[in-house]
Amino acid sequence: MAKRQALGRGLSALLDNASSAPEPRPLEKGSIGNVAGSIAMLNIAQIEANPFQPRTKFDETALNELAHSISELGIIQPLTVRKIAANKYQLISGERRFRASQIAELDEIPAYIRTANDQEMLEMALVENIQRENLDAIEIAISYQRLIEECNLTQEKLSDRVGKNRATVSNYLRLLRLPADIQIAIIEKQLTMGHARALITVEDPAVQMRIFKQVLREDLSVRKTEALVRTEKPAALKQSSAKTALSFEHQKLRADLRLTLGRNVELKKKEDGSGKIEIDFMNEDDLRTIIDRLNN
Repeated sequence: MAKRQALGRGLSALLDNASSAPEPRPLEKGSIGNVAGSIAMLNIAQIEANPFQPRTKFDETALNELAHSISELGIIQPLTVRKIAANKYQLISGERRFRASQIAELDEIPAYIRTANDQEMLEMALVENIQRENLDAIEIAISYQRLIEECNLTQEKLSDRVGKNRATVSNYLRLLRLPADIQIAIIEKQLTMGHARALITVEDPAVQMRIFKQVLREDLSVRKTEALVRTEKPAALKQSSAKTALSFEHQKLRADLRLTLGRNVELKKKEDGSGKIEIDFMNEDDLRTIIDRLNN
């Protein structure tokens, strides 16, 4: 059944004729990328999904609700695409609107057409997603990590890109050092960001897991979790001080490894001179990245 190409009042005001593409207009100063044409109505079949989309899960109920809204009111905020071939476009941002439009069986959708290389496209998709989508804390942290690693951003530049202060960015990145069980609990909303912020102040993963299990078992509030962390820290500190202190040379080696790998690295040394190096990783892909860096 053909769907009417309804447009929201905000977008209708921008288009002289909703059934045809408008005349190209220059992009406002300060925008990312170069404009091939301002807002245009594109055949939805000509648009392919964004391979760099950092979000992998979409709430089906929310998508259906958005599809219903689009059927009634149209798309008020255009998507952003890049032209990759004649009559072929690739989505840069607006994945939820794109999917909902498919559910609503629209034939055409409004879009900004830009040119961007793959790195620019990835950065735009990640930044747009962080700012506009209801990502969980781990998804945000992974997006931040990808911006740093794949777009060669420092934490300072990253904080400017996403409009967050550096301490906030750093706290999100520290979530990726938490044990996998705790990260999954954050994704599944068993733990809040407040609980996570308390847990990341604990250095010992074993202590983190012990507190985590107690939080779930007793359904502790953030305040009670923070109090529990404070009581655990002195014991953990005492246990840590019993280990052989690292020499300046070993401390520098540990710092160099952390800088080279971009991961948390622990170097532990015993009195007999033996010891071990521990490197945190998030998943199999992350492990392969670490191995590649060690081999280079």
